Amino acid sequence: MTGLVDEAALTALAEGHHARTARAWGTREAGGQLVKVYVIEAPGRTVDEAGLAPALRIAGDQLALGRHAGALGLAVLIVHAGGDGDYVLVHSWIEGHMSELAIWTGPAGRPEELRPGRQGLAPCVWEAAVLAHEREAFVRRVLDGAGTAAERVGAWAEDVIEGDLR
Repeated sequence: MTGLVDEAALTALAEGHHARTARAWGTREAGGQLVKVYVIEAPGRTVDEAGLAPALRIAGDQLALGRHAGALGLAVLIVHAGGDGDYVLVHSWIEGHMSELAIWTGPAGRPEELRPGRQGLAPCVWEAAVLAHEREAFVRRVLDGAGTAAERVGAWAEDVIEGDLR
């Protein structure tokens, strides 16, 4: 079985693994949807309000098409200042218990160069941690929640993950 695994690459990846900081930045409107915003920062990288603006523009453009795809009006934006570049993920809940995910990538600190990620690109381990939390929050607060739709959405908006992600 060991011959099936690239042991050197796996070991190097494990040795370089570290925590990254996640911060929730509240909810905003983008593209006609309510968007819960997160920032993930690699060591030595930060995102401020000015750095968030290009990602919100991208999210707005992506989410504006959502009503044609059965969007429910709830989405998540992840702005990841990574060690090897910048990433913007837009995840939205759509009809039929489904979701859509779009990923943009670009060089670190150059938001004007963000482009759609290549086909098949999926979230990294830190981004996946946020999306896993968001799946649970959506189920717990909206689908299985109690109260009016507004109360359920409010509970969802307040249910965030922050701190060190492994």
